[in-house]
Amino acid sequence: MLGAADGLALACLTFKMRLPFPRAEGTRLPAHAILGAQWGDEGKGKLVDVLAPGYDFVVRFQGGNNAGHTVVVGKETYKFHLLPSGAVQGRRVVIGNGVVVDPRVLVQELDQLEGRGKKVRLLISDRAHVILPYHVSLDGAAEQGKGGGRKIGTTRRGIGPCYADKAARLGVRMMELVDPARFEARLREVYPLKEREMRMWEVPDAPSLESILKDYTPLGARLQRYVADAGEALGAALKGKKRVLLEGAQGLLLDIDHGTYPYVTSSSTVGAAGGSGMGAHHVEGVLGVAKAYATRVGEGPFPTELSSAEGVGKRLLEVGKEFGTTTGRPRRVGWLDLPAMRYTIRVGGITHLALTKLDVLAGLERVEVAVAYQTPKGTLRSFPSDEARLLGARPRYTSVPGWTETAKRVGKGWALSKEAAAYVRFVEKELGIPVVMASVGPARDATITLRRHPFGRA
Repeated sequence: MLGAADGLALACLTFKMRLPFPRAEGTRLPAHAILGAQWGDEGKGKLVDVLAPGYDFVVRFQGGNNAGHTVVVGKETYKFHLLPSGAVQGRRVVIGNGVVVDPRVLVQELDQLEGRGKKVRLLISDRAHVILPYHVSLDGAAEQGKGGGRKIGTTRRGIGPCYADKAARLGVRMMELVDPARFEARLREVYPLKEREMRMWEVPDAPSLESILKDYTPLGARLQRYVADAGEALGAALKGKKRVLLEGAQGLLLDIDHGTYPYVTSSSTVGAAGGSGMGAHHVEGVLGVAKAYATRVGEGPFPTELSSAEGVGKRLLEVGKEFGTTTGRPRRVGWLDLPAMRYTIRVGGITHLALTKLDVLAGLERVEVAVAYQTPKGTLRSFPSDEARLLGARPRYTSVPGWTETAKRVGKGWALSKEAAAYVRFVEKELGIPVVMASVGPARDATITLRRHPFGRA
């Protein structure tokens, strides 16, 4: 008969035996993620385009056409809202189950890209949910303040209402859209509830069930050849040692759980694995992308915000061309916020950083960086979960010498100036993780590798 000590030893042994075996020395799991370390618009699309040749698949795992990624190649500019940015480099691109898809927008993007001579190798998860006209109508009504709701500053693309239907089990998925009989049956099941909701919100010109069937059945037929079980395809690819890059949209401070709620997006900007249908253990590194200053679109707290009507704020807005890719709205601008980035590094599991738009700061005599918040109850060095704690908070800044020249050409590449490099080292030291890449312009080749890193071909 076992004594207490023997029982404890046996329990510990059993626990040890159930632990996963350690990875063999030198082996690498072939998936990486690129996430926005601020409020979105950090330049993720450009970084994905630069790194894409080192991967077999590039995957969008959340969001919808509220996102906007811009890629500049020579004199050509590509703007993506649903397709992953890796499409320009001819990678196999995947729209994962965590994305909400507006079929009209997706078909337009496919037509535009193919019209410019690009062959798109696309796979769409059959589990991805479909944005339908009533989602767009309801989104617009909510942003106009009908029903007494709070204005969030959404793009009015129907993203939030589509995710709400997904959670409420009222959604239409891609597997249904591409099957005319299933699509009609599902739409007839859920439309009466949406019709009632549109009446409640006083939606003008509410789309009818018949008009949706007429317009969206052909879209389903057009997209049918791309739709399959994306999770299964990615699982097979990973098993075959293919490399996968997960492309985030928006930023970690807009995450539905971890962002500045309720001024957030409607999806998990953290959930790279779940939104693509693959296991989290496959993701071996996360590249966080941040501007060398900070921007935000829409409502919500922004501790380091500057006035965009004058001074440095106006300069950042104009020189940085800070207008939304999707909406064209001017972005709010401010100094780099390190407390916010300490927070996103933690919640996003960020292992490496890339700094973009360093060139926009050129010409400033001094550059301010927020290193903490001073609040009535003391000092905060990380972003609080409760935005009420930010009320009355003042950023505590460290002043860093500015620079006139951000980088200079060295052969076919670029090298940072001494002063710009000092700024990067300051950020790196404060945050405690390596800054491995820097962007000094919109072009593909205006990207500098600062340290060895595991992303792409490096």
